[in-house]
Amino acid sequence: MRTGMRSIAGIAATAAILGGLITGCGAGESAAPSAAPPAWCPTVEGYAVDCGTVQRPLVAGQPELGTIEVGYARIKHSRGDIPAAGTLLPNPGGPGVPMIAHAAEAATLSGLMMSDHDVLLIDPRGTGVSDPMDCGVNEDEFQLGTREQQLAAVQRCGENLGPKAAGYTSAATVDDFDAVRERLGIDKVIPYGISYGTYLLPIYAQRHPEHVRSMILTGAYPHDADPLQRPNAEAVSLTLQRICERSGSCDGSTAVHDLRTVAARLRERPITVQGKGEILLDEGKLGNLIFEAATSNVGAGPEADATLGMLPAALHAAVRGDDALLSDFTRRATAAPGYENIGLYLTVACNDYRPLWSPEAALPQREQQYREALARIGTNGAFSAAGFGAAQRDGADACIRWPGITGHQRPDEVRTAMPDVPVLVLSGDLDAITPDANGVRAASRFARSTFLSVPNTGHVPDLEPTGCVVSIIDRFVRTGSTGSTECVAAIPPIAVVPVTN
Repeated sequence: MRTGMRSIAGIAATAAILGGLITGCGAGESAAPSAAPPAWCPTVEGYAVDCGTVQRPLVAGQPELGTIEVGYARIKHSRGDIPAAGTLLPNPGGPGVPMIAHAAEAATLSGLMMSDHDVLLIDPRGTGVSDPMDCGVNEDEFQLGTREQQLAAVQRCGENLGPKAAGYTSAATVDDFDAVRERLGIDKVIPYGISYGTYLLPIYAQRHPEHVRSMILTGAYPHDADPLQRPNAEAVSLTLQRICERSGSCDGSTAVHDLRTVAARLRERPITVQGKGEILLDEGKLGNLIFEAATSNVGAGPEADATLGMLPAALHAAVRGDDALLSDFTRRATAAPGYENIGLYLTVACNDYRPLWSPEAALPQREQQYREALARIGTNGAFSAAGFGAAQRDGADACIRWPGITGHQRPDEVRTAMPDVPVLVLSGDLDAITPDANGVRAASRFARSTFLSVPNTGHVPDLEPTGCVVSIIDRFVRTGSTGSTECVAAIPPIAVVPVTN
């Protein structure tokens, strides 16, 4: 649900699709004329770039735990004869995805606005140039491992960090962002959150409301999202039904029935798939690959659609005992590299996301409370409750062995009102990571919000190649209103492999 791990890859692909608004080479400009820019300062053709760092405490009030250097890069608007009309503050998700290394892609996605708007890129603490964190967990180990291996990795990460784990929270990150804003003398920013960025940047709005002009949240979910992720499981079935209906290549009800049948079989008899590594495909791994990998970047282009588009045929063949297509689906879904710092991803998720147990409880009591939560729902969409729980890299029982932070207030426990500013919330109607239901719930927290479900797109809709969504965002940034959104109806359905009996 809360990854965004493939969003940067999708943005990079969209950089080519959107047709050369900007490329990733050129000369940067330092924040101070007398100082050379840091070696990591990006170059973006046609734009000046200011770079620097701000030193921050790792944990406020605990100087013995040290400090952290937070890096930023401000891409300046191209019309140097006028002041900036505003400053976009994007965050691409994760947690744990850096921003500065993808300056050219970020500028491309913001290209319509960059004649008169600056873009402020900040690597969240623990990522990129902001003192990357290492808690001893490998990305492939976590992505491809069994559920037990994932739980052990989370425990190891927490033990390795010790008291420093308290330094990696969403609240600390947004306070870093505001320190950069203050350093640069920017009065108000326009937060632009993607995936986890839609969780992070509303926290900025709560803690620094006077410095927010408006906000865009794409692929959104609220702080109080269901930790059992029932909307996500339901969205998996709905996505199968929609792609079948719109393509005419399969029957949606049959596809959902096939998913339920295959999930039940893999629950009892997992299969081994040789791909990037040896993958044990059980019910939980299947659920993860469908709702995370297969619905990421859907609608961005034919290659991005291929994984989801092959799923109905793969499931139908597997019901009949032929797992070849299902194995191909698994290999494709696990082929893309992760883009987040997996240790930071786990740390922020386990510090901040709402658990299904009391954080003060000992492990046996936590496990009992989790089992009771699963028993109350029995099934979750086409999956068993336990199976879809194991599908969640950052929810369900993922953090059950995390030591926790004494006295930490999670974002879902904060009651501070959101600022009264225009907010645009976008969801792809094929997205099971941050489905429409969660986007609607996220939008409801703002008095002046507009929610738009974008057909035939997944996680996240900004990446669709027609330029419709980017133009809507541009209009919203400039006017506080979306204007007409009729262009979303012209976004074509994805290609789906025909299902044959």
